[in-house]
Amino acid sequence: MTTTLIKNGRIITATEDYVADIFVEGDQIKSIGADLPGQADRTIDARGKYVIPGGIDPHTHMELNVGAAISSDDFESGTIAAAHGGTTTIIDFVTQSRTGAMHAALDAWRAQAEKSVIDYGVHMIIANLPDDLLSEMDALIGEGITSFKMFTAYPDRLQLDDGTIFKAMTRAHTNGALVMVHAENGALIDYHIAKFLAEGKTTPNYHPLSRPHASEAEATHRVIALAELAGAPVYIVHVSSRYAMDEIRAARERGVRAFGETCPQYLALASEQYADGSFDGARFVCSPPIRERANQEPLWRALGVDVLQTLATDHCPFTTKQKELGRGNFTKIPNGVPGVENRMHIAYQGGVVQRGWSMNRFVQVTSTAAAKLFGLFPRKGTIAVGSDADIVLWDPARPYTIRAATQFTRVDYNPYEGTTIDGSPSRVIARGRVIFEDDKYLGKRGQGEFLRRGTGAVAV
Repeated sequence: MTTTLIKNGRIITATEDYVADIFVEGDQIKSIGADLPGQADRTIDARGKYVIPGGIDPHTHMELNVGAAISSDDFESGTIAAAHGGTTTIIDFVTQSRTGAMHAALDAWRAQAEKSVIDYGVHMIIANLPDDLLSEMDALIGEGITSFKMFTAYPDRLQLDDGTIFKAMTRAHTNGALVMVHAENGALIDYHIAKFLAEGKTTPNYHPLSRPHASEAEATHRVIALAELAGAPVYIVHVSSRYAMDEIRAARERGVRAFGETCPQYLALASEQYADGSFDGARFVCSPPIRERANQEPLWRALGVDVLQTLATDHCPFTTKQKELGRGNFTKIPNGVPGVENRMHIAYQGGVVQRGWSMNRFVQVTSTAAAKLFGLFPRKGTIAVGSDADIVLWDPARPYTIRAATQFTRVDYNPYEGTTIDGSPSRVIARGRVIFEDDKYLGKRGQGEFLRRGTGAVAV
């Protein structure tokens, strides 16, 4: 069993900040202390570096088939990219068909996910929930799939009515599941889409205009009300609008277990970047949409004070050629942007460097909160004896410039092109294995493991 000694690092968890050594045996942390004995197969000097738990991205879409295209990162390339940026765990999605059982899609997803180089879990997307499938939620929980996503948009494929969402939440109240919701008003969106297309407004800049703030805020308010009535927690995915964020804030202030994630694209990109109607704007098309620049700061503030809890990516990249499917009709542009490789970069630069977050808050937002909400803590999300040895040495003296030419994610552009980050990972360790040294990949296809997750979202 391989052993690793990490010496002299500044260990940062969500609550602690101290200098010590870490001894790793196999895939677990075995001891932490000052001046640990130096007998190990490998010794790493972490002097001058932050030693943090590996990042957890709780929202990715590897190899997602949207009908006309499949997202350009498979589980191997996407998890290599994640690791390069300091993320050592992802939670992806499998989608139930409108007419099938939830288990039916799992086998194909598992075969794809086995290529992962880091550990991975899965959320189940519910597209249909008759009474006779409620017991399947319980069965999946027994298999470690403990979170279920539902949609209030995409009426032709995924949208569920309020009664069905409430039914799932009521079941979650008893079985400990966490219900996740993509909250946009599908009918309002479809009205705007039809109107714009009838008027000949087909360019990418009409995508955000077809999905206004009110669409997201109304749906967020509605699903929180359902969760409150059901007595179940609710997690709003990819919060893009400050008005939707305000609904989460209000709910939390009255004691509702409402949680929210936002994404780097909503913190660092702006709809003004593609307001001119150029087809270059197709690269920025995702749902919910990237909003105006003035929307960014309220989301940063919310993430900094725990109104929003997690930073995920909704990583779903499509190449420029794939985006061309929507030339002449913005509704046909494959929705999604890359992000898994640069999530922690954006959080560090925008949160720690520019807004003065503590490193503890950085760790909380990028790792610990997701581990607690999705049943992985303390195996993941912290540095402690007995935890998995998912460890990142973050070097504040190692600047990194985001470039499509040097990225590992398999797409021909980067929406953050040219952004310089005042710090980056110098080593990334996943369950005891060094998989990146600086920008050199050392991992192996298939070394990631499926994660069986627990129930009962821990308050964060």
